[in-house]
Amino acid sequence: MRQLRLAMAQMNCTVGDLEGNARKIVRGFRQAQRERVDLVIFPELAVTGYPPEDLLLRPAFVRDNLAVLEEIVPHSRGLTAVIGFVDRRGKQVFNAAAVCCNGVLADVYHKVLLPNYGVFDEQRYFTPGRRCSVYRQGPLRFGVNICEDIWDAEGPAHSQVARGGARLVAVLNASPFHAGKWREREEMLVERARAHRIFLAYNNLVGGQDELVFDGHSLVLSPEGEVLARGRQFEEDWIVLDLPIGNDLRGRSPKGISSGKRPVRCAVSEITLPALPARRRQKLPRRRVIRPPDPIGEIYQALCLGTADYIRKNGFRHVVVGLSGGVDSALTATIAVDALGKDRVTGVFMPSPYTSRESREDTEALDARLGIPLLVLPIQNVMADYFKTLGDVFRDLPQDVTEENLQARIRGNLLMAISNKFKWLVLTTGNKSEMSVGYATLYGDMAGGFAVLKDVHKTLVYALVNYRNKRGRVPVVPERILTKDPTAELRPGQKDTDSLPPYDVLDPILKAYVEEDMSPEEIVPRGFDPSSVRRVIGMVDQNEYKRRQAPPGIKITPKAFGRDRRMPITNRYRT
Repeated sequence: MRQLRLAMAQMNCTVGDLEGNARKIVRGFRQAQRERVDLVIFPELAVTGYPPEDLLLRPAFVRDNLAVLEEIVPHSRGLTAVIGFVDRRGKQVFNAAAVCCNGVLADVYHKVLLPNYGVFDEQRYFTPGRRCSVYRQGPLRFGVNICEDIWDAEGPAHSQVARGGARLVAVLNASPFHAGKWREREEMLVERARAHRIFLAYNNLVGGQDELVFDGHSLVLSPEGEVLARGRQFEEDWIVLDLPIGNDLRGRSPKGISSGKRPVRCAVSEITLPALPARRRQKLPRRRVIRPPDPIGEIYQALCLGTADYIRKNGFRHVVVGLSGGVDSALTATIAVDALGKDRVTGVFMPSPYTSRESREDTEALDARLGIPLLVLPIQNVMADYFKTLGDVFRDLPQDVTEENLQARIRGNLLMAISNKFKWLVLTTGNKSEMSVGYATLYGDMAGGFAVLKDVHKTLVYALVNYRNKRGRVPVVPERILTKDPTAELRPGQKDTDSLPPYDVLDPILKAYVEEDMSPEEIVPRGFDPSSVRRVIGMVDQNEYKRRQAPPGIKITPKAFGRDRRMPITNRYRT
């Protein structure tokens, strides 16, 4: 039985780095040629990076991507390659895959199903494809899909199998991460492979792009739904294996491929590719089985990759983190060190008259365990100057949250001054629970360039710290940071619970309202006090203006603030 040697290049692309992405693709060609690969697959929009967003509205960007593809294609001699790029036909732009064979562009596939939900805006830019070819190369018949195409049971693969006889479908993907997303993908792909009785080669992008993280975790499945290969998560990988393409894959009728829905309209044509020469090649070594990820561990890795790539791809060499002695800043600094290395992270401790001795000791202990430099900048004198300057304006008025926020803004100013002077990026330390209800200060603790924990609820912050502490011989985050009551220390004896419900009550309400779009009437039966539910929802609705001004941060839940959830600031509707 003849073997097809299949390879997938799980790449970390950078949006707009056409030449850099092209070099990675060509390196993939060379490795495929060395290993005598027959078919190599690259991710969705590998040439441009994903998502290019409004760069797609610039004709020059589309033109330059086409020029780069033209330079890439001749390097594919001796193999067949499928490469994601942006195609243009007249005024229409397509999310496309180039099918190259032996150094020649043989065909172009246009993505048929364009997602327009959550973080996706593809209908803003692309025209849907109307043709789904089946490529015949010797005994092999294969089809090409792009990401969303395979998620629909009646999508292009249905036509490629039922009417075109495809027995392998190559799927190019840029599927963003959220916790547990790998399981959703794998279950869907197993269902497609079994229903269509085909091999599925699902190659997913990896890397951070602004607020998105692509986790890789590419898959090859058998017609029985068995996972034959699984790519690494959160790092580049090269997946290569041999598949049987003998008589058992020809003439078999698909079963169970109809879900009762009308199939996506897609004209099927057959394109014959030149046969590749028979090759003598050694048997591949047994590939290490990549196990499914740990639920908390995959989130931690996503935060590290998203942070590292945001810093690297935007040209920063160093970050600065305001350390308070609390759990959020401790986790942010720990992720920064794990993502970048201790030599590229600096902590700043800015005590006020309300800062406790325990917070100072915990900050110093964390700093020593991380091995990063710590700048200590007391703010009491600056506070006194602020209060003196505002004395006449605030005369006869009692102190309130205004004075508390001034402390946060002084700290924000100091961090931004350090950022300006040394060209370091400020990592903000607020979490999703705080951002949801507005428990954050504009131009204070919200000041900075990147929000590592923007989509991480407070209860998950503790879980992530416990996970990280168990990884090393000595816990990185001091135990007292985990056990003391959360506090901003902006007034004597302050605790977060003075302003908020306990986090184990707050977070489930927030998840139900923000991520599941549930109404108060639907949330209360889950066991919550009606007044607490309405209070929390009111705080969420009233603080959209703050979230609109927050820095970008890493998406790790099914619905993050920003691209996922776009609420009007001026809005009188209340549930």
